[in-house]
Amino acid sequence: MHTLIIKDLCVEIENKQILKDFNLQINSGEIHAIMGPNGTGKSTLSKVIMGDPTYKVTKGSIMYDGKELINMSVDERARLGIFLGMQLPLDIEGVTNADFLRTAVHQKLGNEFKLFDFIKDIEKTYDKLSLNRNMIHRGVNVGFSGGERKKNEIVQMYMLKPSMVMLDEIDSGLDVDSLKIVGDSVMDYYGVEKPGILLITHYQRLLDYIKPDYVHIMMNGHIVKSGDASLVKYIEENGYGNIDEKKVSSIGSCVIKENIADE
Repeated sequence: MHTLIIKDLCVEIENKQILKDFNLQINSGEIHAIMGPNGTGKSTLSKVIMGDPTYKVTKGSIMYDGKELINMSVDERARLGIFLGMQLPLDIEGVTNADFLRTAVHQKLGNEFKLFDFIKDIEKTYDKLSLNRNMIHRGVNVGFSGGERKKNEIVQMYMLKPSMVMLDEIDSGLDVDSLKIVGDSVMDYYGVEKPGILLITHYQRLLDYIKPDYVHIMMNGHIVKSGDASLVKYIEENGYGNIDEKKVSSIGSCVIKENIADE
């Protein structure tokens, strides 16, 4: 059992507070979806969990399997089994997808790494995501369409086999067919590996394929309402403005102090 526990997390960037006393727990085998208006801190949350140094943690903790993440590098967090499928995947010129993933998987497996098995796995995974195998030998995301970039994130998830998966708007840029391929592929991975999953999305359509156990509505930098999948339908029909929750108008009780990462 793997567990991510976020407690009283406060985060700012350029002296602007983004997350305010944010709390959430995700266990292995659970799928959590976070929805909410633009600018409420959803993507910030995933980046802070992954260790983006752009953001400053001013209060709170992020624990994974009993280990505090805040002082850890991105690499150290990834080694623990945490994975982020990014909203805007970057190009990496001069590094092929094969080289990138071979290095990462070799680093994870050490002496257990087998090149032949790696080649079989990456080819099978590209086929599963309906990506041309020629892309394996191209620069990471170089010349890829928006949808191909998102599929390539799922390829990385499959190859690295994380125990905690965060997908930040993985549905954006996908056409109807690609959305089904990505959604079904995530659920196939979930069915085998049983990771904890955190989905960040604006749209119900992704949740037609990836079925959440819990849905959280985020406003003003914290969760204001949680429920099951029926909450998604309510939001689709009524929007966020009809959520009657006192915490929506609250700015939280964050106390600014020295950056925890610097202590």
